[in-house]
Amino acid sequence: MKRRVVVTGLGVVTSLSCQVDDLWQRVLAGESGIHPLRLFDTAGHKVLFAGDIYDWDPGDCIPAKDVKRLDRFSQFAMLAGSRAIDDSGLDFTKEQSHRCGVILGSGIGGLQEIETQVARLISKGPDRVSALTIPKLMLNAAGGNLSIKYGMRGPNYTVATACASATNAIGDAYKAIQYEDADVVVTGGTEAAITPMGISAFANMRALSERNDDPPRASRPFDSQRDGFVLSEGAGVLVLEEYEHARQRGARIYAEVYGFGASCDAGHITQPDEEGRGASQAMSNALRDGRVNATDVDYINAHGTSTPLGDKAETVAVKSVFGQHAYDVSISSTKSQLGHSLGASGGIELVLTVKTIITSTIPPTINLQYPDPECDLDYTPNTPKERSVRVAMSNSFGFGGHNASVVIGVLRPS
Repeated sequence: MKRRVVVTGLGVVTSLSCQVDDLWQRVLAGESGIHPLRLFDTAGHKVLFAGDIYDWDPGDCIPAKDVKRLDRFSQFAMLAGSRAIDDSGLDFTKEQSHRCGVILGSGIGGLQEIETQVARLISKGPDRVSALTIPKLMLNAAGGNLSIKYGMRGPNYTVATACASATNAIGDAYKAIQYEDADVVVTGGTEAAITPMGISAFANMRALSERNDDPPRASRPFDSQRDGFVLSEGAGVLVLEEYEHARQRGARIYAEVYGFGASCDAGHITQPDEEGRGASQAMSNALRDGRVNATDVDYINAHGTSTPLGDKAETVAVKSVFGQHAYDVSISSTKSQLGHSLGASGGIELVLTVKTIITSTIPPTINLQYPDPECDLDYTPNTPKERSVRVAMSNSFGFGGHNASVVIGVLRPS
């Protein structure tokens, strides 16, 4: 008998807000976290805007002496993770440390540190490359540092499946608890890839919007005038917990994780399968794993990146899985407001999906002014909508053909 898994803690770092409730209110108000880039001089760049957290202060969660030992992506994870743990009410001094783990996702890891140290190597020579370089840039640094802070000695690793990383990590955390490898897992994703090389590389492969004259309206999922995604950064972390463990300590339970599914397109390294076959397989697998009928799903937080191919492929995939019910499901892409934080996006979006369930409110897809006739589902354009949501799905699809879907909902009867 597989054990039940619930959500008991939420934490976020985004360009719009680093507080869950404040972020939710700003999302419902249709605010955008996209603006002219301030992290570095954009002279000579094709893309001049992003969802950068230009006023980031790591001192909120990290002692000054430790800040220099953590790349930006790890700093984000430390804040989002600490706030999720605080929100859960867990006291790890009272827990069995080997039953508590950390499974995070990141698509790129310490890109800022890589660029800094390569520049130092070239300008100052090999002896001036920092001894902290590897411990800062490695993708597992975020989870490792979070476990050290709280003494969590259970399963600890990092998933790297590009933009599906956080959702794959959440799926692994869910399975670890289901199959008794842990009672508590801190999970989600973190990313900080807004650097000169990061922006340049994505821009040169023509993945990014070039709407430099109007950054807040650049991310426009499912709109016929979409021209690419908007790069952002941040972290989204949740505390997953075995149901009886949470109940016995009197925890507040936000939602129950019903099922998880994953697949691969096995096609192009960056372009999605045009017929959405891999995406539909991941969604179908999640429904089957969670013993959920397609007609029971009320809401989908779409991957919805605002790329011409991706939004259309996801629409095709949703129709394939849900049939006629696809037209009755409320859908939105919160990337319209937050941009695309790559390996962190699935974590942030699952936090917002939890808020959708507990507030009975569908967040909007902003900037949806000119609907694409090939994207003809209910994407909740521009304004939120009240609706009871008992079952919801969150999708993440990444370069490499990676697809991941998670289904959550209200607490099922015992």
